[in-house]
Amino acid sequence: MKKALLVTASLIALGATAPAVAADLAARPYTKAPPMVAAVYDWTGFYIGANGGWGSSRNSWDSVPPAFLVGPEGAHDATGGTIGGQVGYRWQAGTFVFGLEAQGNWADFSGSNLSQVFANSRNHTNVDAFGLFTGQVGYAVNNVLLYVKGGAAVTSNEYRISNLAGATIGVTGDDTRWGATVGAGLEYAFAPNWSVGVEYNHLFMQDRTYTFTTPGGAFLGTDRISQDVDLVTARLNYKFGGPAVARY
Repeated sequence: MKKALLVTASLIALGATAPAVAADLAARPYTKAPPMVAAVYDWTGFYIGANGGWGSSRNSWDSVPPAFLVGPEGAHDATGGTIGGQVGYRWQAGTFVFGLEAQGNWADFSGSNLSQVFANSRNHTNVDAFGLFTGQVGYAVNNVLLYVKGGAAVTSNEYRISNLAGATIGVTGDDTRWGATVGAGLEYAFAPNWSVGVEYNHLFMQDRTYTFTTPGGAFLGTDRISQDVDLVTARLNYKFGGPAVARY
Protein backbone atom coordinates (compact mmCIF):
# COMPACT_ATOMS: atom_id res chain seq x y z
CA MET A 1 0.00 0.00 0.00
CA LYS A 2 2.80 2.36 0.86
CA LYS A 3 4.57 1.55 -2.42
CA ALA A 4 1.43 2.38 -4.40
CA LEU A 5 1.11 5.72 -2.64
CA LEU A 6 4.78 6.58 -3.39
CA VAL A 7 4.39 5.76 -7.11
CA THR A 8 1.22 7.84 -7.30
CA ALA A 9 2.93 10.81 -5.64
CA SER A 10 5.89 10.56 -8.04
CA LEU A 11 3.61 10.58 -11.09
CA ILE A 12 1.78 13.62 -9.75
CA ALA A 13 5.13 15.44 -9.24
CA LEU A 14 6.31 14.62 -12.76
CA GLY A 15 3.04 15.88 -14.22
CA ALA A 16 3.48 19.17 -12.43
CA THR A 17 7.11 19.58 -13.54
CA ALA A 18 6.56 18.92 -17.30
CA PRO A 19 4.42 22.03 -17.95
CA ALA A 20 7.00 24.16 -16.13
CA VAL A 21 9.81 22.85 -18.37
CA ALA A 22 7.68 23.44 -21.48
CA ALA A 23 6.99 26.97 -20.29
CA ASP A 24 10.72 27.61 -19.86
CA LEU A 25 11.44 26.37 -23.38
CA ALA A 26 8.70 28.59 -24.86
CA ALA A 27 10.08 31.63 -23.08
CA ARG A 28 13.40 31.73 -24.99
CA PRO A 29 14.08 35.23 -26.30
CA TYR A 30 13.48 35.93 -30.05
CA THR A 31 16.68 36.37 -32.04
CA LYS A 32 16.45 38.96 -34.86
CA ALA A 33 17.69 37.81 -38.29
CA PRO A 34 21.01 39.41 -39.37
CA PRO A 35 20.64 42.40 -41.70
CA MET A 36 21.10 42.02 -45.45
CA VAL A 37 24.68 42.61 -46.65
CA ALA A 38 25.18 44.53 -49.90
CA ALA A 39 28.35 43.90 -51.91
CA VAL A 40 29.72 47.16 -53.30
CA TYR A 41 32.33 46.97 -56.05
CA ASP A 42 35.72 48.40 -55.09
CA TRP A 43 37.78 49.88 -57.96
CA THR A 44 40.98 50.07 -55.90
CA GLY A 45 43.92 48.09 -57.26
CA PHE A 46 46.40 47.54 -60.06
CA TYR A 47 45.02 46.57 -63.47
CA ILE A 48 46.27 45.53 -66.87
CA GLY A 49 44.36 45.29 -70.11
CA ALA A 50 44.07 45.48 -73.88
CA ASN A 51 42.35 47.94 -76.19
CA GLY A 52 41.51 48.35 -79.85
CA GLY A 53 39.64 50.76 -82.04
CA TRP A 54 39.90 53.57 -84.56
CA GLY A 55 41.82 56.82 -84.88
CA SER A 56 42.07 59.88 -87.10
CA SER A 57 45.01 62.29 -87.29
CA ARG A 58 44.46 65.75 -88.80
CA ASN A 59 47.63 67.02 -90.48
CA SER A 60 48.13 70.48 -92.03
CA TRP A 61 51.24 71.12 -94.20
CA ASP A 62 52.76 74.55 -94.89
CA SER A 63 55.81 75.06 -97.11
CA VAL A 64 58.18 77.45 -95.32
CA PRO A 65 61.63 78.97 -96.03
CA PRO A 66 64.16 77.96 -97.19
CA ALA A 67 61.87 76.22 -99.71
CA PHE A 68 61.83 78.08 -103.02
CA LEU A 69 57.98 78.21 -102.96
CA VAL A 70 56.14 78.91 -99.68
CA GLY A 71 52.51 78.80 -98.64
CA PRO A 72 49.83 76.44 -97.28
CA GLU A 73 49.88 73.09 -99.03
CA GLY A 74 46.60 71.83 -97.60
CA ALA A 75 45.54 69.27 -95.02
CA HIS A 76 44.38 65.68 -94.81
CA ASP A 77 43.06 63.15 -92.31
CA ALA A 78 45.18 60.07 -91.67
CA THR A 79 42.76 57.37 -90.47
CA GLY A 80 42.90 53.70 -89.56
CA GLY A 81 42.88 51.08 -86.84
CA THR A 82 44.82 50.69 -83.61
CA ILE A 83 45.48 47.99 -81.02
CA GLY A 84 47.46 48.08 -77.81
CA GLY A 85 47.48 47.73 -74.05
CA GLN A 86 47.33 49.67 -70.81
CA VAL A 87 48.48 49.29 -67.21
CA GLY A 88 47.48 51.41 -64.25
CA TYR A 89 46.44 51.79 -60.63
CA ARG A 90 43.21 53.17 -59.14
CA TRP A 91 42.19 53.97 -55.60
CA GLN A 92 38.62 54.64 -54.46
CA ALA A 93 37.56 57.14 -51.79
CA GLY A 94 33.81 56.96 -51.26
CA THR A 95 32.23 57.28 -54.69
CA PHE A 96 35.28 59.02 -56.21
CA VAL A 97 38.01 57.09 -57.99
CA PHE A 98 41.51 58.40 -58.77
CA GLY A 99 44.06 56.74 -61.00
CA LEU A 100 47.24 56.77 -63.05
CA GLU A 101 47.67 54.93 -66.36
CA ALA A 102 50.21 54.28 -69.12
CA GLN A 103 48.97 53.16 -72.54
CA GLY A 104 50.89 52.09 -75.65
CA ASN A 105 49.40 51.30 -79.08
CA TRP A 106 50.40 50.24 -82.53
CA ALA A 107 48.53 52.20 -85.20
CA ASP A 108 48.04 52.48 -88.94
CA PHE A 109 46.63 55.95 -89.51
CA SER A 110 47.43 57.01 -93.07
CA GLY A 111 46.27 59.71 -95.50
CA SER A 112 47.42 62.18 -98.16
CA ASN A 113 46.45 65.26 -100.14
CA LEU A 114 47.51 66.95 -103.37
CA SER A 115 49.86 69.84 -102.61
CA GLN A 116 48.37 73.27 -103.30
CA VAL A 117 51.85 74.76 -103.79
CA PHE A 118 53.61 72.03 -105.77
CA ALA A 119 50.99 70.85 -108.25
CA ASN A 120 52.76 67.64 -109.22
CA SER A 121 53.19 66.17 -105.75
CA ARG A 122 51.22 64.60 -102.91
CA ASN A 123 51.89 64.88 -99.18
CA HIS A 124 51.57 61.68 -97.12
CA THR A 125 51.27 61.13 -93.35
CA ASN A 126 51.38 57.84 -91.45
CA VAL A 127 51.01 57.47 -87.66
CA ASP A 128 52.35 54.05 -86.70
CA ALA A 129 52.30 54.22 -82.87
CA PHE A 130 51.28 56.40 -79.94
CA GLY A 131 51.48 56.45 -76.16
CA LEU A 132 49.44 58.12 -73.40
CA PHE A 133 50.54 58.87 -69.82
CA THR A 134 47.52 60.14 -67.90
CA GLY A 135 45.84 60.79 -64.59
CA GLN A 136 42.16 59.94 -64.02
CA VAL A 137 39.32 61.27 -61.86
CA GLY A 138 36.13 59.25 -61.83
CA TYR A 139 32.75 58.74 -60.19
CA ALA A 140 31.64 55.20 -59.34
CA VAL A 141 28.09 53.92 -59.11
CA ASN A 142 28.89 50.49 -57.65
CA ASN A 143 30.33 48.53 -60.64
CA VAL A 144 29.93 51.36 -63.18
CA LEU A 145 32.69 53.96 -63.47
CA LEU A 146 32.57 57.29 -65.31
CA TYR A 147 35.87 59.16 -65.59
CA VAL A 148 37.81 61.94 -67.25
CA LYS A 149 41.55 61.84 -67.92
CA GLY A 150 44.41 64.03 -69.06
CA GLY A 151 48.16 64.08 -69.42
CA ALA A 152 50.97 63.65 -71.93
CA ALA A 153 50.86 62.04 -75.38
CA VAL A 154 53.51 60.92 -77.86
CA THR A 155 53.11 59.85 -81.51
CA SER A 156 55.46 58.13 -83.94
CA ASN A 157 55.02 59.49 -87.47
CA GLU A 158 56.32 59.08 -90.98
CA TYR A 159 56.06 61.85 -93.62
CA ARG A 160 56.86 61.61 -97.31
CA ILE A 161 56.21 63.37 -100.60
CA SER A 162 55.39 61.47 -103.79
CA ASN A 163 54.86 62.39 -107.43
CA LEU A 164 51.48 61.81 -109.06
CA ALA A 165 52.58 58.34 -110.14
CA GLY A 166 53.12 57.38 -106.46
CA ALA A 167 56.92 57.27 -106.46
CA THR A 168 58.59 58.75 -103.37
CA ILE A 169 60.50 61.97 -104.07
CA GLY A 170 60.95 63.36 -100.53
CA VAL A 171 61.41 61.84 -97.07
CA THR A 172 62.16 62.98 -93.52
CA GLY A 173 62.62 59.64 -91.76
CA ASP A 174 60.58 58.61 -88.74
CA ASP A 175 59.58 61.32 -86.28
CA THR A 176 58.47 61.29 -82.64
CA ARG A 177 56.57 64.25 -81.27
CA TRP A 178 55.16 65.05 -77.83
CA GLY A 179 51.94 66.79 -76.89
CA ALA A 180 48.98 66.64 -74.51
CA THR A 181 45.78 64.61 -74.30
CA VAL A 182 42.34 64.87 -72.69
CA GLY A 183 39.65 62.21 -72.70
CA ALA A 184 36.71 60.50 -71.04
CA GLY A 185 35.53 56.94 -70.55
CA LEU A 186 32.87 54.60 -69.23
CA GLU A 187 33.79 51.26 -67.63
CA TYR A 188 31.59 48.40 -66.42
CA ALA A 189 32.75 45.59 -64.12
CA PHE A 190 30.93 42.48 -65.34
CA ALA A 191 32.78 39.92 -63.16
CA PRO A 192 34.72 40.00 -59.86
CA ASN A 193 38.00 41.14 -61.48
CA TRP A 194 37.04 41.90 -65.09
CA SER A 195 35.70 45.08 -66.68
CA VAL A 196 34.96 46.38 -70.17
CA GLY A 197 34.74 49.96 -71.31
CA VAL A 198 34.83 52.51 -74.08
CA GLU A 199 37.07 55.58 -74.17
CA TYR A 200 37.59 58.74 -76.25
CA ASN A 201 40.82 60.75 -76.36
CA HIS A 202 41.89 63.89 -78.19
CA LEU A 203 45.62 64.51 -78.67
CA PHE A 204 47.00 68.04 -79.09
CA MET A 205 50.39 67.60 -80.75
CA GLN A 206 52.91 70.40 -81.17
CA ASP A 207 53.76 71.86 -84.60
CA ARG A 208 57.05 70.63 -86.06
CA THR A 209 59.19 71.82 -88.99
CA TYR A 210 60.79 69.16 -91.19
CA THR A 211 63.42 69.21 -93.91
CA PHE A 212 62.62 66.89 -96.81
CA THR A 213 65.37 65.34 -98.89
CA THR A 214 65.28 63.23 -102.02
CA PRO A 215 65.98 59.48 -101.68
CA GLY A 216 69.53 60.36 -102.77
CA GLY A 217 69.94 62.89 -99.93
CA ALA A 218 69.54 66.19 -101.86
CA PHE A 219 67.52 69.05 -100.31
CA LEU A 220 63.91 69.12 -101.55
CA GLY A 221 61.99 71.51 -99.27
CA THR A 222 60.86 72.44 -95.76
CA ASP A 223 57.38 72.03 -94.26
CA ARG A 224 55.78 72.97 -90.96
CA ILE A 225 53.26 70.25 -90.09
CA SER A 226 50.59 70.57 -87.40
CA GLN A 227 48.85 67.52 -85.98
CA ASP A 228 46.04 66.49 -83.67
CA VAL A 229 44.52 63.06 -83.19
CA ASP A 230 41.11 61.66 -82.20
CA LEU A 231 40.86 58.14 -80.76
CA VAL A 232 37.91 55.88 -79.92
CA THR A 233 38.78 52.54 -78.31
CA ALA A 234 37.11 49.60 -76.60
CA ARG A 235 38.92 48.28 -73.53
CA LEU A 236 39.14 45.07 -71.49
CA ASN A 237 40.81 45.20 -68.06
CA TYR A 238 41.78 42.68 -65.39
CA LYS A 239 42.07 44.11 -61.85
CA PHE A 240 44.28 42.48 -59.23
CA GLY A 241 43.03 42.26 -55.64
CA GLY A 242 39.62 41.95 -53.98
CA PRO A 243 36.72 42.94 -56.23
CA ALA A 244 34.18 44.11 -53.67
CA VAL A 245 33.60 45.14 -50.07
CA ALA A 246 30.61 44.31 -47.89
CA ARG A 247 28.49 47.14 -46.53
CA TYR A 248 25.51 46.91 -44.15
